[in-house]
Amino acid sequence: MTRAPSTQGRGLLYRLYSSRLRREIEAGTVPHHVAMMIDGNRRWARQLGYTTVSHGHRAGAAKMHEFLRWCDELGIQVVSLYLLSTDNLVKRDSQELTDLIEIIADLAETLSHEPGWRVKHVGRAEVLPSDLADGLRTAEARTRENTGLHVNLAVAYGGRGEIVDAVRSIIAKHNEKGGSLEELAESLTPEQIGEHLYTGGQPDPDLVIRTSGEQRLSDFLLWQSAHSEFYFVEALGPDLREVDFLRAIRDFGDRDRRFGS
Repeated sequence: MTRAPSTQGRGLLYRLYSSRLRREIEAGTVPHHVAMMIDGNRRWARQLGYTTVSHGHRAGAAKMHEFLRWCDELGIQVVSLYLLSTDNLVKRDSQELTDLIEIIADLAETLSHEPGWRVKHVGRAEVLPSDLADGLRTAEARTRENTGLHVNLAVAYGGRGEIVDAVRSIIAKHNEKGGSLEELAESLTPEQIGEHLYTGGQPDPDLVIRTSGEQRLSDFLLWQSAHSEFYFVEALGPDLREVDFLRAIRDFGDRDRRFGS
């Protein structure tokens, strides 16, 4: 696991460095699926003296839209964004949560109008406020036939809960066929569980990126990230720069992936 330093800088030297990073990334080493854990929005808002942390969440959402464009330009095909966990729904301040729900709804709406992008909600829609749940469903329906960048929005999401939901789905389908628990226990496979996850049918993430310097998964894609590479960026979410992203992709290309062997 790599922790990447965050430095500031724009202008000519920044552009030259960005161009060099792009040249160093070989086409065959670009990950197919990138998962992003944007973290540090609240710290960013407090450091800048904002009266509410919603300013940080809005800045973070804008950065995620920018991040998706970087991914699309590089040819990455699937991106998963961790936007709201099931824990957040019960542990965050009510006003912050209200603002965050509105921000996520606005982001889903905006992304659903990006040409060619396909938006999918991964998480428990039934625990969300109806306005947000409806907005996510609308974004999915609007983009269902698109074949470009696939964007998973993890909202009301928890990795352990996802695995539980997958097992429940398998049991329910097995019961419908009249099978016994003993038969299910004998036939159950990791592949079968994978097919019943919220991301069923999608490739597992090759690379998981987290901002703000924190080095933990926080219940994100626990099953899917079994063989993922991890990259940690010191920058707070809204401060993430394209060169930080390009360094993560270059680092990924330099690694020797063993997939447990």
